[in-house]
Amino acid sequence: MKLFYNKTSKDPIYYAQVGIRNGKKVTTKNVKRFGKHSELLKITDDPLSYVKEEIRKMNEEYRVGKVEYTFSTNYNERVEQTDDEASASTELNVGYFFLQYLMSGLQLKDFFKEKPAGRKMTFDCYTIHRFLVYSRIMDPLSKYAMLDKLDSYYEKPDFSYQHILRFMDLLEEHYDDYLAWLYKQSDTIVKRDSSVLYYDCTNFYFECEQADDEIVDEVTGEILTGLRQYGVSKENRPNPIVEMGLFMDSRGIPITMCLHPGNVSEQLTAVPLEEEVLKIIPDSKFIYCADAGLGSYNIRKFNSMGGRAFIVTQSIKKLSDTLKKAVFNDYDYKLLSDDTPITIEEMKNFDRHHPDNLALYNDSAYKVVSADKVLDLGLYEDVVLKNGRTVQRKAKGVLKQRIIITFSRKMMEYQRTVRNRQIERAKKLLALKDPEEIKKGPNDVKRFMKRVSKTKSGEKVIVEYTLDESKIAEEEKYDGYYAIATNLADPAKDILAVSQKRYQIEDCFRIIKTNFDGRPVNHRLAERIRAHFLICYTALLVYRLLEAQLDDQKTHVTPANLVTTLKNMTVTNIHDIDFMALYKGSKTLDALTQLTRMPLDRRHYRPKDLNGMIKKFLS
Repeated sequence: MKLFYNKTSKDPIYYAQVGIRNGKKVTTKNVKRFGKHSELLKITDDPLSYVKEEIRKMNEEYRVGKVEYTFSTNYNERVEQTDDEASASTELNVGYFFLQYLMSGLQLKDFFKEKPAGRKMTFDCYTIHRFLVYSRIMDPLSKYAMLDKLDSYYEKPDFSYQHILRFMDLLEEHYDDYLAWLYKQSDTIVKRDSSVLYYDCTNFYFECEQADDEIVDEVTGEILTGLRQYGVSKENRPNPIVEMGLFMDSRGIPITMCLHPGNVSEQLTAVPLEEEVLKIIPDSKFIYCADAGLGSYNIRKFNSMGGRAFIVTQSIKKLSDTLKKAVFNDYDYKLLSDDTPITIEEMKNFDRHHPDNLALYNDSAYKVVSADKVLDLGLYEDVVLKNGRTVQRKAKGVLKQRIIITFSRKMMEYQRTVRNRQIERAKKLLALKDPEEIKKGPNDVKRFMKRVSKTKSGEKVIVEYTLDESKIAEEEKYDGYYAIATNLADPAKDILAVSQKRYQIEDCFRIIKTNFDGRPVNHRLAERIRAHFLICYTALLVYRLLEAQLDDQKTHVTPANLVTTLKNMTVTNIHDIDFMALYKGSKTLDALTQLTRMPLDRRHYRPKDLNGMIKKFLS
């Protein structure tokens, strides 16, 4: 602040004046009136020296964050007039500062400076990328709708829809390099643990009426399948889908991803993406961990070489009769906690309500069975025919592996509770006398119903539906049992502990789909669709890295609480000299300020302080 007065006036009025920077424009504003020279003579012999001393004191207080301003308010003053069709809010979001704190460590400014080298660019790739990621985390909208929200960010970036599309084309063009860069730079933010890599796939459906057409490459003549294709969907939706595969490390942080047409078998996606991982992390020796759908013979064989290993879920129902006998043979079972011998009969019949049996109820029994013949595991291998088609055939090879079989009383009771509810629903359908005939899914209640036809010679066939008791009894045999196949010789308890972390990859998919609204995807071209999911992947990576850092300081934050806090962190401009917070404190805000050391938990902010924060992470 500085002194301002009319030096040519005989009786000047003294003001405290402050400089205000609004973007590149600097203006000044009178913030305090000390009075006329004649008025101040009543309290001091030297008004000029008196005012200078007052301003010095104000500057001292300003440096430590305290200041008093004098404002006049005109209640007849109208709001700023514009030619917009609808009135816009003047609130500005500063919550994204926390995201920028972390994204600065990814050094993406250097990446986007290097890749477009030699091209004539009329837009800033890094700025567009930043705000696409911010928007995906805080307020997921279509790319076009996001443009209307740009004025709600403190920086107020300026770019158009065509710039976004051109940027997405550039991003997709460097698909593999971009993913490799993210992994390399993220390792400097949170030390990555690649000793165990978890893999899984999910589908994203599209609201379109037909699948994409095949495209013939003009150079090679290769026939390329469109990305949006009809495939198997858990929701049984009649829509084309795109399949995403995701590798995740031991801390739940994504490593890389892949996209495939919806009609591609997920078992064909694991090995090619693993080969990309080996390029990103050369000479790495890791454990591949996945569920039964991604544990084919080819995948297990690939992870039996190069110092790698595998831990995959094994379907007990697909085991050979010899191995099933070993499962249900009530011998050689031990408690997982201390290797004490126990029988499945004892696990099923103890009084779980007795306080002394609580530890046993939370425990599991296990046994280990050698299973080197893959045919005994019901595995299939992928075979490429002469015409280029890939088919699955029963695998008859040999792999050194063993099956860890577990039994949990708690899991048995849970599965039976779920089944009993399904049986009750099936009974209600039977009471209607005419259940709708649809294909029975593996979890459909209609699997417990069977169709019985009765007739006499020359009479009309009578069709009835009854409860299939044999089907129910067959399912009950497997209640509580669980199996894992592995080529590791480690203790069963350690291997099961690794497998139990697979839930984190389901969390990754849930965050992309639910918190970050991965779909609907408002794009038609395959290049734009891939770029869209690269943005979603980046948003997931940023959140997981932030979550890991918060966990390291013992302050866990859920995705919902993070998104809500960041979205609500808005400020408003007070007479161009002060920004006042319009949000309250929270445990999430406390955790973020503790991590980043950014004082965004204040009630008031000086413009230069907010400018300094964002400039620090953009330089």
